[in-house]
Amino acid sequence: MTHVVAALIRDGDRFMICQRPEYKTRGLLWEFVGGKVEPGETGPEALIRECREELDVTVDVGDVYAELVHEYPDMTILLTLYNAVISNGEPRALEHRDIRFILPSEIGAYEFCPADEEILSMLARGEQTVLS
Repeated sequence: MTHVVAALIRDGDRFMICQRPEYKTRGLLWEFVGGKVEPGETGPEALIRECREELDVTVDVGDVYAELVHEYPDMTILLTLYNAVISNGEPRALEHRDIRFILPSEIGAYEFCPADEEILSMLARGEQTVLS
């Protein structure tokens, strides 16, 4: 199982989504910014590194919003989504095709990675946090 961390970054009522590049697995699908936890890293440390690498921002990592296991055909992931706040920098798409802030009511207009579907349903229902 691969441990993946992601950030729920909010701007008022909106939250950040990123579009995967065409050449990657699940290319052009939308997701939360994040990535794999490397050996020796904690989840928050991995998320800080991933946000720096992918968006050129520093984030303060908060509590866990949600955690779930998802089985893709090519891998099984443990996805931990943290509440996070950008503390330094303006997001730039260094690895993603696009970055947007959307309202929960706009979720249906985007095609997301399957692992994110349950979390998106929680956001659409207005749930603020979920204990892991």
